[in-house]
Amino acid sequence: MNEHAFRSAAADAADRLADHWRSLAACELPVVPPGPPGTTLGVLPETAPERGEDLTDILDDTWRTIVPQLVHWQHPNFLGYFPAGNSPASVLAELVTAGLGVQGMMWSTSPAATELEQRVCDWLARALGLPARFTHASGRGGGVIQDSASSAALAAVAAALDRASGGRWREHGTEGRLRVYCTDQANHSVRKVVRVAGVGAPVLVPTVPGTHSMDPAALAGRLDADRAAGLVPAAVVATVGTTATCAIDPVPRIGAVCRDRGVWLHVDAAYAGSAALCPELRVADAEPDLADSYAVNAHKWMRTGIPCDILWVADRGELTGALGATSSYLRNDATDSGQVVDFKDWQLPLGRPMRALKLWYVLRAHGLEGLREVIRHDIRLAGLLASLVEREPGFRLVAHRLGLVVLRAETDEMTREVTRRLTGRPGVLCTPAVVDGRPVLRAALGSAYADETTVRRVWDTVRACAPPAP
Repeated sequence: MNEHAFRSAAADAADRLADHWRSLAACELPVVPPGPPGTTLGVLPETAPERGEDLTDILDDTWRTIVPQLVHWQHPNFLGYFPAGNSPASVLAELVTAGLGVQGMMWSTSPAATELEQRVCDWLARALGLPARFTHASGRGGGVIQDSASSAALAAVAAALDRASGGRWREHGTEGRLRVYCTDQANHSVRKVVRVAGVGAPVLVPTVPGTHSMDPAALAGRLDADRAAGLVPAAVVATVGTTATCAIDPVPRIGAVCRDRGVWLHVDAAYAGSAALCPELRVADAEPDLADSYAVNAHKWMRTGIPCDILWVADRGELTGALGATSSYLRNDATDSGQVVDFKDWQLPLGRPMRALKLWYVLRAHGLEGLREVIRHDIRLAGLLASLVEREPGFRLVAHRLGLVVLRAETDEMTREVTRRLTGRPGVLCTPAVVDGRPVLRAALGSAYADETTVRRVWDTVRACAPPAP
């Protein structure tokens, strides 16, 4: 390894990134790349080089070949999906993490990596107002950093299936009987998780009309009916901040239904869970006092780069009972003592990087109050956009909660036409969805570079894409 070349290239990369961020803030780059499919493939060699190349040349190629064909998720005019956060502190931590090259699968393989993760998960649990039983300090529960809400849900569902079947959920006799429940508003990843877990498809629970939120009474009725039919209700997945409208399932009432019937409750709070950093944004319907597990994506609204999802469980033994495994080459005195946490048993893969350093850097660099202001800033901008929609003839505000604004045009055909025309423009990115059977456009505020000027510019672009009223 050439130390001088690394120092020079790392400094060069930092300069290029700083210039890139400045270009994004000034809207000098398009949100969506202009090239058709195959543009990047067409300029990349079909075989790897036989001899090593200079790092500066590789950086040049990165900015010449790769960056121009990226969708810029940090762009102020990017309002699609949900935010993908980032910050200089997060980027710096990624560099240090990669440079240290830690494998943190067990306490014994990197003690500081494990203990740092325990501490930052507890920090965040307290900052979000989660029950004390979700902390490592409680001695029974705790948090673990997963790569995504999907992985968090898969781990939670595996634990739920294991508990519901007495550890026999993969054995003959339970096939086709175990059930997982959610609404049709749950993220698509829940369906994938249930399929991968071997249960088939989730049972869809009706929502309360006009709310897009799970109906606890309907859930109770379905659980009781399924149990009476010889089925085994194992888990319910409630959502705090659905993708389409940011609806919030009534978690406490769902929790009571699950507690009374011995069913695991997992709360997917990937997006809206971060809002609980702000005390004034905490809502009773989202309180997870009766939940068995709870997950939040720090990489959505906490200025932390992808991937960084935190999964908390009330009983770590139920999670490790489902996912834990060992072999002779993993045995060690620390694990045998029972005094340490081995995060390999809290996730599906064996290996894991030092995931906590990134979150530790961000929490220290921004402070909780800095992250609260990030959330409040985006909510203010979403409020401005919602007001512009409401005042515009020919448009309707479908939903507005936190940083998400959902809108449609006067007719479904006009909404589809606005969507089509927006898709053809590189300057703004919103994402389509369907709400109550009708097409809509979603706009989620989340860029560090967005301001009121951004919102008005985006809205002018959307208005310009509207066809004449019939």
